[in-house]
Parts: sequence; C-alpha cells; structure tokens
Amino acid sequence: MSDSISGLLGRLSRDELRAFARAAEIRGRSTMTKEQLIAALQPVLQPPPKQSETVRASMPSLPDLSDARRRRISAGHRFEWMVDPRRSCTLRTIEGFSCGLPAIAEQERCALHGGVDISDLAVPAAGHLGADTWPALIRHLLLASYDNDALGLDPVVSEMIWHIANFLYFEYFRVEVEGIENVPTKGAGVLVSNHAGAFIPYDGMMLQLAVVNEAALPRRVRVVGTEILNLVPFLSHLYRKAGAAFASKEDARWVLNHGYLLGAFPEGVPAFQKPHAEAYQLRRFGRGGFAALAIEAGAPIIPVAIVGSEDVHPALFSSRRLAQLFKLFFPQQRVEEIGVFLNPIPLPVKWRIRFLEPIEMPDPGAPTDRLTVLEIAEQTREVIQRALDDMLEDRGSVF
Repeated sequence: MSDSISGLLGRLSRDELRAFARAAEIRGRSTMTKEQLIAALQPVLQPPPKQSETVRASMPSLPDLSDARRRRISAGHRFEWMVDPRRSCTLRTIEGFSCGLPAIAEQERCALHGGVDISDLAVPAAGHLGADTWPALIRHLLLASYDNDALGLDPVVSEMIWHIANFLYFEYFRVEVEGIENVPTKGAGVLVSNHAGAFIPYDGMMLQLAVVNEAALPRRVRVVGTEILNLVPFLSHLYRKAGAAFASKEDARWVLNHGYLLGAFPEGVPAFQKPHAEAYQLRRFGRGGFAALAIEAGAPIIPVAIVGSEDVHPALFSSRRLAQLFKLFFPQQRVEEIGVFLNPIPLPVKWRIRFLEPIEMPDPGAPTDRLTVLEIAEQTREVIQRALDDMLEDRGSVF
C-alpha cells in the first residue's frame, strides 16, 4: 500500500505536493524538495487500521487471560503443604475398604475422615484441586465412607463445587480481593455484605471462594440463604451440601457458637426486587438479626462491599403481578415485588470484593439491647455503603 501511495505522489508536480502539504499542515513545506514532500505526505495518507485491529487492541490481552488461569491453578495447589503425601489415611472399614487419601500433616487421618474440622477448614481431600482427584472423590461419595457435619455439609460435594466454581471466580468474573487480612483466622465472625438481585446467589458463592482462595487459612464461610432455596428441588440439597446454611437463628447460632464464620446478606428478599437503576443503593438491613447474633456470640462483624454482583443480572423493573403469580405456587413467601431481569445468562462483569475493618461488639456476650442492635446494624450498613460509593467512583468499565 505504501508503494502505491508513493507512486501516485510521484506523478504530481512540486506545487501540487505543496498544496497537499499545506492542507495537512506539514511544517517546512516551502523549502522541501519533491522527494522530501513525498516522504512527509506518505504517513499522512496511510489508511487507518481496520476496525477489527482496533477492537483486538482493546480486548483483554492473552497474558491477562493466562494470568487468570495461572491464578486458578496456583489456588488449586496452595493447600499441598497441609497434607503429607508419604502417608495414607489409616481408615479401614469393616468391609475392608481402605481410604488411600493422603493424611493431613502430623495427623493419622485425611480431610474426609477426621484429619481436620470440615465445618471450618476447606482442605482438598488430595491436597489440591483438579480433575485427577475426581475418581477418588466419586468413589468415596458412592461408598459414603465419611460423615456430613451437623448442617449437612458434604466435604466431597463441596470440594467438587469449589473446583468448578473457581472457573467463575478466576476466569469469568475475574474477582479481585482487598483487605482479606480483616477476616479472622480463628474464632467466630459475621461477614455482612450487600446483596444482588439474582436467583442464583453468585455473591454468596464468590464471598465463600474469596475467603477459601485468598485468606492465609482457607476457612469456610457458612452463608445463610433465604427460605425460598428450601423449596426448590435439588438446589435446596445442593445448597446445604455445599456448606451454606438456611436463614434460621438455630443454624446461625450453631455456626457462631462453634467458632465458625457466618456470611449474611441482611438486605434479604428486597434485594431481589431492586431494579438496576437502584443498584448498590443498600436497602434497610432488616431488623438487625445478624447484629443481635453477633452480640450474643461475642463475634466481630466484618463488613464486606462487593462490586460487580449487582451487574450480573440487571433488573429492568419490578413487577407486583409477577410476585402475585409467584405466591400462587409459594403462598408462604413474603414477596411483594419481583425483578424482571434483562438476561438469563450472567454477564461476565469484573468483580471486586473489599473486606473492611471488623466492628467489635460493645459488650460481647451481654443480653441484646434492641436499640444497640439497630445502631450496630445501621453502622454496618453505612460503612458498606461508603465503601461501595468509593469503589464505584474508582471503577472504570463494568467489564
């Protein structure tokens, strides 16, 4: 292409070339020779890059995608130090079944058979995550050679979901985490976050994965979910087997009284009704039930701000008629409006999760005072709202 431009320019006279140079605002054109004028005009007349090249330049580069994949692989292997591959679990059933999984370091048993507290720590059964571990996991799942915890957590199902969901965490939503050091490495704690309007609780899933994948100690966050999840076949069982709990005081007390981490989204069902125009504007934090439980257990509240979750399924508007139709099938649900979402498939928006400084309880273990509970709930809501405003101000593209 440059040769053809040079040939065309070569057919013009010096005065005609100067006229072109004047239009292109080339300095020093009056003293240039014909060859110099042709050389100066060539870059100006070069055709612009094709649209596809411009788009390709603005898309994530290959190193970025490789980095997400590298993070996922690295997360899958960061637990290898917790097991001792030279020794096998000593479990042997009366049927003669031998476990074969590596024992937890300095223990006699593996992660499935008593080597660790499965309710609190999330340690892969073979010390790492990967498709090569699935045959052993499925064998244990079919033989039911291990026990679930009191809330129904199944360590094998949980590990499989963890492995699959890491694709969403690292490569689809590309989650970035700040302030992970604010999550306690031991003892009880209540992680409180803003909620998003989506039937599948992606935010609860990503909150759990952030603590498991990024914290110094991979603790489980037992997220409490709305009672609607109780009514959906298959999903209700999967939800509990993955390590979540239902929104009841009994489940929440059990988590905190045993010194574990509880995840709560106190906006609750109204978050499902929120149109996208009100995204990241926190609704009322219910009656402050999470604060009452935190005071009762003497557990700190760790506010968490999540940006990205409320853009995955933008709600165009809220419908009361749809809520009435929903109540025909689930009459016990207190749903006044339901959001009508733009898309059935989640958008690949970029997520940021910020763990904020813990709020210590004023008098741990003291009887709960109604006014104190509401003040702590409002304080938590304000802290999260400020963090969300700050993060949204810094955010560039949603993707």
